[in-house]
Amino acid sequence: MNTFPLGKRNVHRVGFGAMQLPGRGAFGPPRDRAEALAVVRRAVELGVDHIDTAQYYGPDVANEILRSALYPYPSQLVFVSKVGARRDGKGAWLPAQKPEELRAGVLDNLRALGVDRLHAVNLRLHSKSAPKALDAQLDTMIAMRDEGLIGGIGLSNADTEQLRQALGRTEIVCVQNPFNIVDQQSRPVLDLCLERGIAFVPFFPLGAAFGRERVLGHPWVTAVAQRLGATPAQVALAWILAVAPNTLLIPGTASLGHLEENVAAGRLVLDEEARVALGLPGAA
Repeated sequence: MNTFPLGKRNVHRVGFGAMQLPGRGAFGPPRDRAEALAVVRRAVELGVDHIDTAQYYGPDVANEILRSALYPYPSQLVFVSKVGARRDGKGAWLPAQKPEELRAGVLDNLRALGVDRLHAVNLRLHSKSAPKALDAQLDTMIAMRDEGLIGGIGLSNADTEQLRQALGRTEIVCVQNPFNIVDQQSRPVLDLCLERGIAFVPFFPLGAAFGRERVLGHPWVTAVAQRLGATPAQVALAWILAVAPNTLLIPGTASLGHLEENVAAGRLVLDEEARVALGLPGAA
């Protein structure tokens, strides 16, 4: 399957994450603005139709680059953003979970991107929210969807209990959780999403900044990459696509070379030997 529904739109399963467009740690201006703009434009040329972003990437940097590179936007392009966080002057990640902060976050995204509506917005959960607090947050997200500001509601950093609570209140179109070949703690959430037909969008598919070597240096990954003539990153991304049909990739980069490599991972075929080596479901 080359596509999967993200709300009411089918999107290609390899998208693009805007988190690395700003400076180091998603903070401050880009290292090379011209290349950041070129990366975004090339992603769309390569068929990417799903871009994940957030106003607090920078802050205010990723969305400005996206708008500068792509506006007026191609009709097929889907923007998914997230709210529930903010940055301080040193780049620390802080919660912004109050209903008024969630609304302000959506409005900021709309203004920065120059659009009237976001295809979907993820509610980023920072900790184990009390059920009443999550209900209040969902009320705000539902109200914004009813107003037409957002097309669908997603969750980020959610466990199965939180996802079930949200599903009891409203439709959920996607869930973003950390997930890769060495960190599969979100497998129960992925399974629930698959059962309900919800897109599961792993972040840190190649590992977080301090965990990339665990993924890219994993002996199964490196062995398969060498045999198939691929890079370890391509194998790790192809593994996520092969785990379940509802996974969508949003690998981020500010490098044209890495962008080409990431998109090509969507065309990498993991044969039966590779599937067995990587422990994929259905392998002999």
